[in-house]
Amino acid sequence: MEIFQAKADSMSVSSKRFTTFFVVLFISFPVAVIVSSMYRNSTLAVFEGFSQGPGESVQDVTTVGSQLGERVHNISDDNLRGTYNNTVSVVKVLPENFENGTAAEDRAITLRVEGKVQTGAAPSVTSEFLASEPKVTTHGSELGGSGTVQSVTHDSLGGKEGNNNSVRSGVEDLQGNSQKHSATEGRTKNITEADAGLKNGSLTISTRTNVNLDNKAKLLGGLLTTGFDEASCISRVQSHLYRKVSPHKPSPYLISKLRDYEEIHRRCGPTTRAYERSMRKIVGPKNSGTAATCKYLIWKPVNGLGNQMISLAATFLYAILTDRVLLVKFGKDKHDLFCEPFLNSTWILPEKSPLGNEHHIPTYQILLQTDKGSNSKMNLPSVLFINLQYTYDYPENFFHCDHSQDLLSKIPLLILMSDQYFVPSLFMNPFFNVEINKMFPEKDTIFHHLGRYLFQPSNEPWELISKYYQAHLAKADERIGLQIRVFSPTTTPQQAIMNLVLSCTLNHKILPTVDLQTSLSWVGKNKTVKAVLVASLYQEYGDNLRRMYLKKPTASGEFIEVYQPSHEAKQKFNDNKHNIKALMEMYLLSLSDVLVTTSLSTFGYVAQGLGNLKPWFLHRLVSNNTHFPPCEQDFSLEPCYHAPPKHYCDGKSLKDFVSFSYLKKCKDFSSGVKLVKDTTTTTTT
Repeated sequence: MEIFQAKADSMSVSSKRFTTFFVVLFISFPVAVIVSSMYRNSTLAVFEGFSQGPGESVQDVTTVGSQLGERVHNISDDNLRGTYNNTVSVVKVLPENFENGTAAEDRAITLRVEGKVQTGAAPSVTSEFLASEPKVTTHGSELGGSGTVQSVTHDSLGGKEGNNNSVRSGVEDLQGNSQKHSATEGRTKNITEADAGLKNGSLTISTRTNVNLDNKAKLLGGLLTTGFDEASCISRVQSHLYRKVSPHKPSPYLISKLRDYEEIHRRCGPTTRAYERSMRKIVGPKNSGTAATCKYLIWKPVNGLGNQMISLAATFLYAILTDRVLLVKFGKDKHDLFCEPFLNSTWILPEKSPLGNEHHIPTYQILLQTDKGSNSKMNLPSVLFINLQYTYDYPENFFHCDHSQDLLSKIPLLILMSDQYFVPSLFMNPFFNVEINKMFPEKDTIFHHLGRYLFQPSNEPWELISKYYQAHLAKADERIGLQIRVFSPTTTPQQAIMNLVLSCTLNHKILPTVDLQTSLSWVGKNKTVKAVLVASLYQEYGDNLRRMYLKKPTASGEFIEVYQPSHEAKQKFNDNKHNIKALMEMYLLSLSDVLVTTSLSTFGYVAQGLGNLKPWFLHRLVSNNTHFPPCEQDFSLEPCYHAPPKHYCDGKSLKDFVSFSYLKKCKDFSSGVKLVKDTTTTTTT
């Protein structure tokens, strides 16, 4: 009985303990849940901080009523830069009316370019390049003494006060590690209306759209690819900040073809095993080139830089169409002129290559003659030299014909020399025509897309371009590019050329007339500033235009500023500094709102193609005469092909191009032909 009593007492105690346990659990469980939730949130916040990196902070700045097209004034370095842990975060100053790589809509954008500071990564620029710049006219008065642009060093990339209107003309030193399909780490810096000097409201900054901005702006709508070391080519990061967004978007098929080509170049380019194996077979004594793994197209330059750029773009298209690796033979005059366009590879032909000299290599013309007279299968060479250079009486080459291209496709290495934009010849080939139509739905944008893809200025010329633009052109309400080429300076008086220029620009209201009745002290209500950039070998044209607006105000009340970066007096060949100046001026002309060029000038062709501009071209004068009309506006962005085919592939004479859609005779050269946007485009000569 005592045993059962003890058991009952024990069970009673256990029951009480069990009840107490449930009460405690009931009370403590909600508390534990709350504490656990708070702990988890705290942990996430800690890890989120780690994901930003030590010392980093992300600051969103939201603005109301800001138009992307508004004019943005220069900002001092103190308002732009924030350094931390040896990294720098930069918010770029945009020129007026530049849309920063996105559609012109009111929405939040992110301006974020950052990376490690690498002292000396950008080469210094001395005043040697710009010391010859003439005086400039601003608001009807002469400014800046000699008007030279001060020496620019690496330390002053952030900008120095210039000698006109205290312009902050620096371009920030954008340096960073290469990024592979992901946004780089960093922080954005606040910009207030007072800091940025915006006309209406402040600039909207939001980290949420950072990736979209990088993709659309830096990559030019997909033309460019990611992964490059940004410090090695600053223009690849900055160029979209200087020009308006192109309305011509690259087609998905063009983008896919560029990515395919880049893969071929990476696999078969110089320094690869495939390149070494292929070259051994191509140049081998047993003529085993047909067994080469990769096929190549070596481009050889000839004539001036404008000719070289348009012919190189055409050669690149030919390489894409024929699955060949493009290699360029640059001399010392081209060193450090352009950035490498292909990721993880080079397009430079190795200096020790035995193919650098085309002498003793079979030519395309000999191949055509042999093929025409042969009734049996020919022994094709492994290397062939093709000369597509323009001459006054150039021979027919049938380069556009299927049979010729079939022969060339069996030769593993071609060396091509040309000073011409021979894209229309490719377009006339039935097979190439299909591919070009798919790549370029807008036929007059071929050079526009390929030129922006290939020709990113290297750091030295880009520093000149960006500094000059910020110092002289960025604040203007309108930028007018004026390129004056004199083909016969000994027989054509300067006054005849000047009369042609003024007749064109004044009659078409590109420039305002001067008011001969009003004194210079008169100040009009119109505060519009027009900056005129004169590109010419001769100083007199810039000086004459400057004096015209210096003595009398304009009838419209507009202020005219005239700038001429250089005046070399004569064209120089195999001169690196001359080429840097030429590239600088072509690029600056391409940033114009209105462009006036000289007919037949490839210098102007490059500017209009890069800038998406249909220029007014001055008719060529060869003596002391006049031309009416003095100028005409072009109907296409494309360069003119000065040496088009003279015959159909069957040998019949080809006198016009009505049988080829999208090909029209050039306005500035009646024997030439160019691609147009649509078949309804008409020409008048």
